[in-house]
Amino acid sequence: MSTAGKILASGICRSDDHVLSGALKENFPIILGHEAAGVVESVGEGVTTVKPGRDFGIPTGLMYDGTSRFTYKGQPIYKFIGTGTFTEYTVLHEDSVAKIDAAAPPEKVCLIGCGFSTGYGAAINSAKVEPGSTCAVFGLGGVGLSAVMGCKAAGASRIIGVDINKDKFAKAKELGATECVNPLDFKKPINEVLFDMTDGEGVGYSLEVIGRTDTMLAAMASCNMNYGTSVIVGVPPTVSEITFSPSLIFTGRTWKGSIFGGWKSKDSVPKLVSDFMQKKFTLDPLITHTMPFDKINEGFELLRAGKRIWSSGLNGLTWPEIMAFVVFWCFKNPSGEESDSDSDPCELSSPRSTDHTIHNGISLGKNRFYYVASSNAIVD
Repeated sequence: MSTAGKILASGICRSDDHVLSGALKENFPIILGHEAAGVVESVGEGVTTVKPGRDFGIPTGLMYDGTSRFTYKGQPIYKFIGTGTFTEYTVLHEDSVAKIDAAAPPEKVCLIGCGFSTGYGAAINSAKVEPGSTCAVFGLGGVGLSAVMGCKAAGASRIIGVDINKDKFAKAKELGATECVNPLDFKKPINEVLFDMTDGEGVGYSLEVIGRTDTMLAAMASCNMNYGTSVIVGVPPTVSEITFSPSLIFTGRTWKGSIFGGWKSKDSVPKLVSDFMQKKFTLDPLITHTMPFDKINEGFELLRAGKRIWSSGLNGLTWPEIMAFVVFWCFKNPSGEESDSDSDPCELSSPRSTDHTIHNGISLGKNRFYYVASSNAIVD
């Protein structure tokens, strides 16, 4: 029950960079990327929720059989979170694709495939922010700003942004933060600062959108000790652990995590896109760069330098004709049986051209991050 499609736009998320840095442990070689919008070009047997043509999709989940539809010289190439959207053409399980409004701009709504939905939903669905409440958002990157938007949409009367980069404060206030603080400006711990700012009450809700264990503890300790709720949104390093005093939660605090903002992706993504098209929220302030696919490495550098919120990568600004890496016959061999042989048609080859090389890579020690590139890419 798979679909083959063309990726039109994909966001660069911090989680992708965590894989490159080693903070998240994944198998290599790997195609990163997990928030994208594209068009379905062919479908496998039994697929009913999308069809070829103007049905756009946003990858939102995993392939169930644990296999990859991408191989190179008989060896599997893995896809990050089962999606791997840093590619021009891909194959996804039907459940990983949500049908959305075909008029939606892919370079914007691709963010609904992960980052925006994660932050926005963490406030609305996971924290369940109430009208008139006080919130603190730790980390004002793209997901953190989306959490600020979620707190505002939920009716919070006070939203405190927390970040060590003051350059992010103006954008945070534009999107709903009532004030912003830099922990480096204080000699006392940030949780004590927030208690002082709230007359000793603490915040009703805190959202940690960084992925560090120290800020997770600080966010929790910033909450009201009897009824405060803290939500872990940032992706923690694979090997990280937290040690804390039971008294931190014994008095009544609630500590919880949030994946994809608590949305049921297959149902919620189309609705979020519809809400965007109806101007119930905006995505434009979250996009600082729109770049062609061959500038993906520059997008990562901007991310690491803190100079971008989100970079939305387009597979060619003029939508050039590019080779199809996967097509419908990738799922079955001529006999109708699934094949895992070296001659499997799921090999990354093109029905339009066979004179090409397939990958471009960024070295990472003994590992290599692969993204599927266009016909002039090389393997080095």
